[in-house]
Amino acid sequence: MTVYKHYQIAALTIPLLFSGCGNLPGGSSSFTRQDSAPAHPVDVSNVANAIPRVEPHSRYGNPESYVVFGQRYFVKKSSLNHVERGIASWYGTKFHGRRTSSGEPYDMLAMTAAHKSLPLPTYAEVTNLENGRKIIVKINDRGPFKKSRIIDLSYAAAIKLGITKAGTGLVEVRAIDPTQALPAPTPAAVTAQTTTTPVLLATPIPLAPQSQIVAVTPKPVQVAAPAPTQPPIQASAPQAEKLKRIAPGQTVDIFLQVGAFGERFNAENLKIRIRDIETLPLSKINVTQGTNANNEIFRVRIGPIDNVHEADQVIKRLAQLGIENPHVIID
Repeated sequence: MTVYKHYQIAALTIPLLFSGCGNLPGGSSSFTRQDSAPAHPVDVSNVANAIPRVEPHSRYGNPESYVVFGQRYFVKKSSLNHVERGIASWYGTKFHGRRTSSGEPYDMLAMTAAHKSLPLPTYAEVTNLENGRKIIVKINDRGPFKKSRIIDLSYAAAIKLGITKAGTGLVEVRAIDPTQALPAPTPAAVTAQTTTTPVLLATPIPLAPQSQIVAVTPKPVQVAAPAPTQPPIQASAPQAEKLKRIAPGQTVDIFLQVGAFGERFNAENLKIRIRDIETLPLSKINVTQGTNANNEIFRVRIGPIDNVHEADQVIKRLAQLGIENPHVIID
């Protein structure tokens, strides 16, 4: 579960969101200082998947780029053919009823999600790669801004995927073309492996009253560009068509791709730098050879990594070495 504030985009860089997002409505019991699940278990068995439909891009939340915590993110013009794998998190009571980046109120019991770069709204099929469950969500918010996370799910969506207990999950996110029909996931794919009987909330959690949410008309602003520095080593995401199919229940491994080069010499130099991570066995640092657009490419990868917590620790150590934003590979 992420603790990063989706609404902080407005406070930090972009007034095209809403100034009321960062303020708790006075006297509302819907919000907590710490993000969490509801105080009582929630029955989401009747919460239906989001239904993909053709919609114009939201007036809010779709700038060309924006900056959060010193990093610039670029918003895609289209979600067509977007497929990625990585780590999902979820968010709950702390943001319930607040404005999302698209302007819609966040409902933790609806099938929605947040993404850093897909246009708002985007409909996507999200698959839990560890248990095979599938859901459909409407992406209407920005985030998560914790490194290595690719999508933040609503509480209801996270329950249906079975990731609320662990707080994270290994997922595939596949954007849906709403002009094309998509078969709905079977009930078994969504409800399988439920181990507890959920209990309905004694009282529903209300959305924040509209009177307490103030929209601000967006105005163009100049965002200062970061001072020129040596570009951090980045790892390109693998092409969607090259993703290996993963069968439901199949064991999956986590890798961190920390660099990709046209010369093996540069890849080997990066491998030497990574050896400074004392807790990382040398056997987990590998240089693999492949092709990209018919050109030879040498990728530096760390793994397999046992779990998300270990991956987070390695990412922190890499940042200390000046190696930013490694790409999570699920294989």
